[in-house]
Amino acid sequence: MNFSFNFFDLFWIFLIISSLQPLWQRRQMQYRRFRALQEFEHKRKSRLILLIHRQESISLFGIPVSRYISIEDSEQVLRAIRLTPPDVPIDLILHTPGGLVLATEQIARALIRHPSKVTVFVPHYAMSGGTMLALASDEIVMDANAVLGPVDPQLGNTAAASILRVVEQKPLEAIDDETLMMADLAGKAIKQVQRFVRTLLLDDIPKQKIDPEHIDRIIDFLTTGQITHDCPITVEEASELGLPITVGLPKAIYKLMDLYPQPQGGRPSVQYIPLPYKPTPTLPDTKSSTLSGAKNLREALPYD
Repeated sequence: MNFSFNFFDLFWIFLIISSLQPLWQRRQMQYRRFRALQEFEHKRKSRLILLIHRQESISLFGIPVSRYISIEDSEQVLRAIRLTPPDVPIDLILHTPGGLVLATEQIARALIRHPSKVTVFVPHYAMSGGTMLALASDEIVMDANAVLGPVDPQLGNTAAASILRVVEQKPLEAIDDETLMMADLAGKAIKQVQRFVRTLLLDDIPKQKIDPEHIDRIIDFLTTGQITHDCPITVEEASELGLPITVGLPKAIYKLMDLYPQPQGGRPSVQYIPLPYKPTPTLPDTKSSTLSGAKNLREALPYD
């Protein structure tokens, strides 16, 4: 039996393989993620939930789309919490710029109602609503360079606290009706957020995580617009405020984050050899020959 392939046959074979390759790669990545989650849960005897928001791209046009905490996120997280037995701790990995107040409050209330310990891990940043979710935990574990953010409410693109300051600083007859209505909404929004943050912080007091004397200072700093909404709150600042911060993430967290990379849309903006170097007290001799220099470099920076 003779089989003959012409150019068009090879072309169709290439087309089929090219179309199946992304599907295969996606399935492989899903499997690796599932295995990594299983290993983490088995080691810590907990339920692991990941809430990771990165900038996605529409494949056809490459238009960047920012991700944030949405109603769909709250539905999925609430389902994961419902599926968790009361005696099983919850570990939540946060990497988010924030999101909808409704979705954030739903998740936060579900976390504080969970009977067992809730730990939030912040490998890079958990701003705005992400910080509110961190406040709902019993312990916040952060990378030494990770940051939180203020939770002061925003009306459109304007901070509620800034709107109130306009009303305070200008004569009433010089303020238009729309600004006055916005100021009324701003005042209500700040009070609502402060009340909810107080609920989250008071939940930690019986567990002796937060000093009751620090609560008013924490609420005032996070909700009244003392800093801009995107201003990072470092580990040192958060600890000084009185938040239950633990520095130092398990290595498994970083491995998990590697499985959720930023989608590439062309040339990467950051590039390096993704392997750790062993510390060494010596450097290669720059005056030696090229071959000798290459040998010294391998000795100076051997891989693990």
